[in-house]
Amino acid sequence: MQITASMVKELRETTGAGMMDCKKALTESDGDIESAVDILRTKGLADLAKKADRATHEGIIGSFISDDRRVGAIVEINCETDFVARNDDFKGFVASIAKHIVTSAPADAVELLGQSYTERADITVEQYLGENVAKIGENMVIPRFARFELGSDAGAIGAYIHGVGNIGVLIEVTAGTAEATSSPEFGTFVKDVAMQIAAAAPIALTAADVPAHIIEHEKAIYMAQAAETGKPEPIQTKIAEGRLQKYYKEVCLLEQVFVKDPDITITQLTERLGMTLGTGVTITRFARFVLGETNPEAKPPACC
Repeated sequence: MQITASMVKELRETTGAGMMDCKKALTESDGDIESAVDILRTKGLADLAKKADRATHEGIIGSFISDDRRVGAIVEINCETDFVARNDDFKGFVASIAKHIVTSAPADAVELLGQSYTERADITVEQYLGENVAKIGENMVIPRFARFELGSDAGAIGAYIHGVGNIGVLIEVTAGTAEATSSPEFGTFVKDVAMQIAAAAPIALTAADVPAHIIEHEKAIYMAQAAETGKPEPIQTKIAEGRLQKYYKEVCLLEQVFVKDPDITITQLTERLGMTLGTGVTITRFARFVLGETNPEAKPPACC
């Protein structure tokens, strides 16, 4: 049977599902609208659309690391209530999406939804999301994820999820040899630094990595503060520069004091590990997610 545009329009208005999904359902049902509705409901797409305007202020951040530790991901998935966020089905769904991201390497959240789901090639991730919306009974969205994959260097990807999933960290650390990265000391280091990032909230690895607009904003504040002292302009500049250097020590990971040993910095901790392992160790990048950062209406989570 020929599937007309008016049939697709009718089904779309009835279910709220996407145009292409409606067309596929109509083709599968040989043009029967009621059967097509059932098909969409089975796949969860009708429920997904009906719930799509509900606010999603809760959720968790989940992670997945490949067995060889060369690929890893963290993902934030939001839902409507804290009750569902603590539900084992929801947690399992989050974990499955993190694993899919590691396996399928989507470029962004839009591409992620359109990919074939790795565990079931007959559906897309969006359809899998719809099935879980129908199963769990709340609207859910996937606003963001981070995925790291090592290149040719020896190293490891690590992840740390704080508390019940309100903060997530992904970190990449490299070393000179594969033997070094398989040592217990290296594994402990990766975990400790990931926990450091969760607790101390750095925004960059080094001062050179801090975005220029943030530096200019901080400089302007420090110069205004220095001007209040009434001291000569050259001294005001030195005061502002000193405060900027202090700011770098607060927000740059390698300059931060190590939370577990305040007598050393993360740079010194890294150098100590390198001496122990007999090879260079480098923290190359990290990502830190706080639940609700992408949603201005969400309340900030309690931390640490």
